[in-house]
Amino acid sequence: MRAALGWIWARRPGGAKIIVALAAIICGAAPAAAQSYPTRPIHIVVPYAPGGITDILARALGERLGASLGQPIVIDNRPGANSQVGAEILARAAPDGYTLMVSADTTFVMNRHLYAKLAYNPLTDFTPVSGLGISPQALVVHPSVPAANTRELVALARARPGEINYGTFGIGSSGHLNIVLLSSLTGATFTAVHYKGAAPALTDLIGGHIQMMIVSIGLVTQAWQTGQLKVLGFGSASRLAQFPDVPTVAETLPGFEAASWYGFAAPAGTPTAIVTKLSGETQKIFNDAAFREKFLAPNMIFSIAGTPEDFAQRIKTDDAKWGKVIKAANLRVE
Repeated sequence: MRAALGWIWARRPGGAKIIVALAAIICGAAPAAAQSYPTRPIHIVVPYAPGGITDILARALGERLGASLGQPIVIDNRPGANSQVGAEILARAAPDGYTLMVSADTTFVMNRHLYAKLAYNPLTDFTPVSGLGISPQALVVHPSVPAANTRELVALARARPGEINYGTFGIGSSGHLNIVLLSSLTGATFTAVHYKGAAPALTDLIGGHIQMMIVSIGLVTQAWQTGQLKVLGFGSASRLAQFPDVPTVAETLPGFEAASWYGFAAPAGTPTAIVTKLSGETQKIFNDAAFREKFLAPNMIFSIAGTPEDFAQRIKTDDAKWGKVIKAANLRVE
């Protein structure tokens, strides 16, 4: 459009001045749009089932973001295909700031190494807005499993290869890959059962339909403390102050860490001014002590909110890390 206008006006007297004026109008459109944004409800796609950490974070963010922006935030849960269903919605959405996504690291990093044909490209179809939180995970088993710690679980799995079923929240999710890593480090064999989210997998674990999971600590605290589950270890680098008596998995397997992180994204091509505005509001929310106390602390989530550049770097770093793990394990989904 700019080239066509320039060609027409260049042939008229004074055309150069008119071209400059038009260019100024065009260039000024994006900042003006950002100043008025938003003028209608915003949809945040969550590509997982309700009840998991991703959903909890999205709803907490949506509540505060809606208040600060003065528009309703609609949470749209679209689970399926290991988050591809929801991610594809974002990839195809208009880049106007009215369709956004909160999702886990699987969507931004792991999927592109797992699928021969992916419904979206996380490196080109999304604009990073901000990281949100990182959640250390717990290695948990049903009380019927005769193991009291990581070492005993590994010994049991070696003695009974493949008999211990573990739940994941999708192929290539952190709950899947961290047990793949555990297997590669110990030679123990476990059998994966894949779910559309952490919540349904956890329900089956409590019910005894599967025997084991690696999942965010915040999701298992209540079931653990009421005796419905056993925690064998945490995936944090060191023991947590809140639970000083719980060992880390790394105390048995040095260097082992298990965590999930979550981020906020817009479609590729979303105006920088809108992305900057969304990121700034998100950082304010996640830096607020009351928000952290109400939403993050009970779920054992630690803020990683930051600039779009910070989030883009996190994606790049983990893309390299998990790409190697997935290739070494020969994981591929056709």
